[in-house]
Amino acid sequence: MLYGTTEGQTRKIVEFVAQRLTNTGHVVTVMDAMTAPAKLDPRNFDAAILAASVHIGRFQPRVVEFAHRHRDALNDMNSMFLAVSLSAAGTEPEDQQGLTECIERFKRETGWRRFHLHHVAGAFRFTQYDFFKTWAMRYIAWRKNMKTASGQNLEMTDWQALAQLIDDWSGGSATQK
Repeated sequence: MLYGTTEGQTRKIVEFVAQRLTNTGHVVTVMDAMTAPAKLDPRNFDAAILAASVHIGRFQPRVVEFAHRHRDALNDMNSMFLAVSLSAAGTEPEDQQGLTECIERFKRETGWRRFHLHHVAGAFRFTQYDFFKTWAMRYIAWRKNMKTASGQNLEMTDWQALAQLIDDWSGGSATQK
């Protein structure tokens, strides 16, 4: 599993997925795209999961670069892309259109096309934002009629749905130990 994160929600999601897979007997390697070795080759693994979060319509550059560099290997193996965003929690047509555009851009930039795609709702990380980002994110939440509390994060990840997705994809059913 290779991931890119900005405020940490994608890392939390990847750690959850890794634990879920480990619980069913899979051996899992997790790497942050920022520190992954340049010689990392997905062909050394049975399957691949890449995860990245959307910020201003784009995924983390290191994840995009990795997918582009290894597109042939990724296209030839069982692979999944977890696209983490606030829009994944939305129900508005504009949210869905924006997600579709992000994924289409990602496919064009990387050449990786044969993957199981899952949109995962992220989180508002108000405790990590600076003043201006806090106001911008509060405005987004307000426009979506989401209730926020001053100084508190708002997590929207549907952990049960993610667990089911991973169980279905990996061919097993994990139980929390």
